[in-house]
Amino acid sequence: MLLVLISGLALGALYGMTAIVYNVTYSTAKVLSFGTGHFAMVGGIIGAFLILGLHWPIWAGLLGCLLVGALFGYATELLAVRRVLVSSDQHLWVLSTLALAIMVQEAMGLWWGTDPTPFPHLFAQQRGGLLDQKYWLPIIAAALMAGGLEIFYRHTLLGKIFVAVSEDDFAARARGLDTGRVRTLSFVMAGTLGALSGFAAGQLTFADFNLGTTLSLAGFIAAALGGIGSSLGAMVGGVVMGLLTAFTSHFFGAEYQKTIAIGLLALVLVSRPQGLFGRPLMRDV
Repeated sequence: MLLVLISGLALGALYGMTAIVYNVTYSTAKVLSFGTGHFAMVGGIIGAFLILGLHWPIWAGLLGCLLVGALFGYATELLAVRRVLVSSDQHLWVLSTLALAIMVQEAMGLWWGTDPTPFPHLFAQQRGGLLDQKYWLPIIAAALMAGGLEIFYRHTLLGKIFVAVSEDDFAARARGLDTGRVRTLSFVMAGTLGALSGFAAGQLTFADFNLGTTLSLAGFIAAALGGIGSSLGAMVGGVVMGLLTAFTSHFFGAEYQKTIAIGLLALVLVSRPQGLFGRPLMRDV
């Protein structure tokens, strides 16, 4: 039972990181990219390819993985978001980001293969079980990601610009900020962080082209549960989702995971639409 708990926390850390990546793009563009989970999928596959296939050192494989993630994030903003936001119906990004993600997923499946591939061990380890690095690596990565973003937003000039654009896009433009460039940078950051989460959790999930869809759904539910825009909420929502997934699979079987997850999302949207840590939107009339 303790192993189920630890695996649930590790999954929750991965879901929490995905929810944080949702928040990064939403903060500047008010866009929920439904290809967010695919950043992690690409990161895991590219990392496995560079380390196992090309025999790169682990540090070089990580850097290559982050670079590809950043390029994927940039391509998402350029191809699926930028032109949609200047159209009359801005909600078309739901379809455009999902369409691009599906195309990338199918391309990765054709290139990499459809069978999940074990991810290389990043550190030498004698013992497994509860101390296995596949459990604690995602948890450490999630803590560093949440803490690093908090420092970035509070204590760096670029981070404060991100916050300014998030709070009032019109006022930021009036002060001379290039909000389009800020939006692009947020997608580059999102792609990089997503790839990092896939790399850190690769031993837990394997390098699998189907992972993107699962993570996009789970990360969105975690973000909605915690409250869109809240990093703390993203992590809490991710942990709840991870534990729910692990215990559901243990007691009832893996086939019930999505049913219970979607049921949780429906319950949250009905009872508390702003999430646990979100604030209800106020509109002046």
